[in-house]
Amino acid sequence: MTALGRAPERILLGPGPSMLPPSVRLSLATPLVGHMDPTLFPILEDISARLRETFQTSNELTLAVSGTGTAGMEACVGHVLTSGDRIVVAAAGYFAQRIAALARRAGADVTVIDAPWGQAVDPRDVARELDRAPARAVAAVHVETSTGVVQPLADVARIAHDHDAVMLVDAVASLGGVDLPVDRWGIDVCYAGTQKCLSAPPGMAPVTIGRSARGRSREGGSFYLDLELLWRYWASPHTYHHTIPVPLVYALHEALRLVGEEGLSVRFERHRRNAEALWAGLEAMGLVLLVSSDLRAPSVTTVTVPDGIDEAKIRGRLLAEHDIEIAGGLGPLKGHIWRIGLMGYSSQPRYVRLLLAALEAILSDEGFRSPRGAAVDAAEPLLAGPTTEARDPMRP
Repeated sequence: MTALGRAPERILLGPGPSMLPPSVRLSLATPLVGHMDPTLFPILEDISARLRETFQTSNELTLAVSGTGTAGMEACVGHVLTSGDRIVVAAAGYFAQRIAALARRAGADVTVIDAPWGQAVDPRDVARELDRAPARAVAAVHVETSTGVVQPLADVARIAHDHDAVMLVDAVASLGGVDLPVDRWGIDVCYAGTQKCLSAPPGMAPVTIGRSARGRSREGGSFYLDLELLWRYWASPHTYHHTIPVPLVYALHEALRLVGEEGLSVRFERHRRNAEALWAGLEAMGLVLLVSSDLRAPSVTTVTVPDGIDEAKIRGRLLAEHDIEIAGGLGPLKGHIWRIGLMGYSSQPRYVRLLLAALEAILSDEGFRSPRGAAVDAAEPLLAGPTTEARDPMRP
């Protein structure tokens, strides 16, 4: 309870944040200790170990930056690039363009390879650009939150390495929900956010740095986001750097414990099956999905708004009448799509059913006709699978 009253219990089905598991919510009430308290250091070390498992990497420098995914982005861009370095950004949406913008702020020479929003960048275009001129780094977004596209990364990383470039990847909307084998794919630098598929509160950004990209600490860059300095705090002897958000550390630790308890393969399958059920329900309703089936992300689904329908009004009614949050589009897709997130704890059959039923009813009320009950009926066979429910430690 706050001075303004109790916050509503929303069903968060947008592109982030996701809902918090009960045990993660409880972890936020853990008694606060100081950022140099010796009881905190084993937790930091365990978080690093669990993040390595989640990133599927053996990288020593693996930690969580204090700040949201954009802080992770800025830390990694600043770690990889110095003024005058060249970076090639494979851009197929809003957040790849943000990587390019941050690289320009770092003084880098930025080349952007654009793909239409809703499609992926062709790795051959990356190869042609690197053949034309060398680069220090190649950057791509694994799951582009603005479009719901999964960018195939293995070929892009191979091409980058063939041209002696570092591979930098945004995994904000995929880590913990979409398979991301960092070491096997040859990703050198990767960052994510805690508030999406990991289902922890926003405010920390997991980062992992490969050996080939280490040693870029420098006095001319950011102090707060200097990953080499941060690592000296996260690892023994835990040299003071800044006051980290300890309650968020507790929450991330519990969220990662739940990831490990469920298992990555089971977790990926749960996200995939619930997403496929959502897609089947939306299409049965007569709605058109933006992204082709081979490139659709299990964590973020983008739906084209039908002609004559006010997309913001539909979102407003979902929130006001059903406490369900989804999001609208960004950039050129603003006003043209809805973005639906099934991430982490939010990826559950009960929420798919609730959303499909509520969306069908509201759209019908607004003049969009579809067979009554068709959406849930189409989703149900997929929702009946054995791995679709999120594990809830508070349930009997």
